[in-house]
Amino acid sequence: MSVTPSPSAESSASSPIDPLSSSAVVTRLRAAGCVFAEDEAELLLSAARDPAELAVMVERRVIGHPLEHVLGWAEFRGLRIAVDAGVFVPRRRTEFLVQQAAALAAPGTVVVDLCCGSGALGAALGAVVERVELHAADIDPAAVRCARRNIAGVEGRVYEGDLYEPLPVALRGRVGILLANVPYVPTEEVGLLPPEARIHEARVALDGGADGLDVLRRVTADAARWLAPGGRLLFETSERQVPYALEAVTDGGLVARAVSDDEMYATVVIGTRPA
Repeated sequence: MSVTPSPSAESSASSPIDPLSSSAVVTRLRAAGCVFAEDEAELLLSAARDPAELAVMVERRVIGHPLEHVLGWAEFRGLRIAVDAGVFVPRRRTEFLVQQAAALAAPGTVVVDLCCGSGALGAALGAVVERVELHAADIDPAAVRCARRNIAGVEGRVYEGDLYEPLPVALRGRVGILLANVPYVPTEEVGLLPPEARIHEARVALDGGADGLDVLRRVTADAARWLAPGGRLLFETSERQVPYALEAVTDGGLVARAVSDDEMYATVVIGTRPA
C-alpha cells in the first residue's frame, strides 16, 4: 500500500530537490549551467502537472536536453510552436526571415515552406498574412508530425519528402513566397555547435555539406520553376556565406539581394523571379 507523506515528512526527506520549491529548481538549473535559470524554472513549474513530472523535466534539462524539447513547445513570433524531441528548435533570429516574407506577401499568397521543421515559419507567416495557401515539406518524419499540428490553424498542408519532390505538381509557377530554412552549417563545424543542437536535434536539419551550401544550391537550382513571376525565395544564411549564396541564387535565374539585422544577428537572402 502506498502512503502519501505529510508535508512535515516531505520536508525531512533526504531528496536533494523539493520538486515544489522554485528556489530548489533554480539552484539545480544554475548549477547545471543554465544562464536564465530563474526564467526556465518558472516555465518548468508552470508546465508540470505534478511533482513527479516536474522532477523528470528538471532532470532532462539538467542533463542537457533543450528547454523547448522538455516543455514540448517553443515561442516563435508570439506563437507557441509544438516541438517534439529530436525536432529542430526554431531560432529567434529566424523571426527576421518571417518579417521579411510578411512584408512581401499579399493576402491569398501561395506560400511554400521547404525544410519546414516544426512548421514555425509557415505558421508565423500565416498568422499575419490573410488567407495564405500554405504548403510545407520536410524529409524528417518527426518534423512533419510537428508541422501538421502547428499549421493546422491556417489550414496548411504538410508533405514528407526531399525538398520539392513531395509537392503537388500543380504548384509549379504559382508560388508567391518560397521559404527555405535550409541547413547551412558546414559538416566539419557541426561538432562545434552547442550540445543542445548537435546531440538533440536531427543532423539533417543542421548539416549543410562541405561548405554549408549543398542543400541551398539544390533549392536555388529549381526555385524559378516553382515561383510565380515576381515570386520570391527567402532563406537564412551566415554573413560569411552571403557572397556564395547570392551567386547560387543568381545562377538559378533569380535577382538576388541580401538584408541583415545586426541586433538579431540575422542575414536573409531574397531571390526574385523576374516578372
